Amino acid sequence: MGKPLEGKVALVAGATRGAGRGIAEMLGEAGATVWCTGRSVRGSLASGADRPETIEETAERVTARGGRGIAVRTDHTVEADVAELCSRIERESGRLDVLVNDVWGGDAHIEWGKRIWETTAENARVLLERAVFSHVLTSRHAVPLLLRSQRGLLVEITDGDGFGFRGNLLYDLVKISVIRLAFGLSRELRKTKVTALALTPGYLRSEFMLDLYRVTEETWRDAIAVHPDFAASESPCFVGRAVAALAADPNVRAKEGRVHSSWGLSREYGFKDLDGSRPDWGEFFEAKYGRVPVADDAAYASWMDGPIDRLFPEGIVDFGAS
Repeated sequence: MGKPLEGKVALVAGATRGAGRGIAEMLGEAGATVWCTGRSVRGSLASGADRPETIEETAERVTARGGRGIAVRTDHTVEADVAELCSRIERESGRLDVLVNDVWGGDAHIEWGKRIWETTAENARVLLERAVFSHVLTSRHAVPLLLRSQRGLLVEITDGDGFGFRGNLLYDLVKISVIRLAFGLSRELRKTKVTALALTPGYLRSEFMLDLYRVTEETWRDAIAVHPDFAASESPCFVGRAVAALAADPNVRAKEGRVHSSWGLSREYGFKDLDGSRPDWGEFFEAKYGRVPVADDAAYASWMDGPIDRLFPEGIVDFGAS
């Protein structure tokens, strides 16, 4: 297998675990130097993060895949942290070709099962700061570096490519917001060589989900008996290969401003998951639960009259980001 991104430099903001880690790994597999950022480092895990993963582990995995991983602790809601990170990338790498905004940090702040007037206002503030403002702030400081690239790529990681309700107002708001952010950035970058777009994974077999069902990446199929939807799940590296394929595509500009899916890009580019499978969460979901409409779909109003629990029938949601 070749190294189509050899010599390229990427920043994965939010690379501690989940989709961010998988994206960083697969950019490394394609030969890139990958700056891996997040708040959890060895000896100092992020406040409120009930997980053991660290950015150093991610960087080591990038290097093991054939790239070069660099871990930098960064709080992407703190401007001084982001500015110093981008200055360091400029000093040490001299360029930036790919920016992936995957910062999340919202697990503890989504109050599932509660309506907005029943929730804690502080949770809303923190969630919007971590899951939306962090993306804006990172783009603010990293885009000037991207503009120097011959073919820059900015990817906003979201959850879902449709306009259906995601089961909680705030969760829905932040995931739709980053799709809109990609659209707005694509308009501001239209006269440059940088392409901005949004990307969603499918049902992610993140570290959290594997632990939840007491399986590993090697034994994940054992969980299907307990949770049938797991049959269509994908490893974090599947969406990682989607990002790598986009970054290597000389015609990626044709995809600007839109939200794409790991499964859709797999059909187009031909990449597979680590186990050789080609999971298609979109096809599986539509067959079982019905098609999620887009904003201008005439079926939208009637679909929204249906029960919200068609989206989360078992009450399990995978956040998939760090």
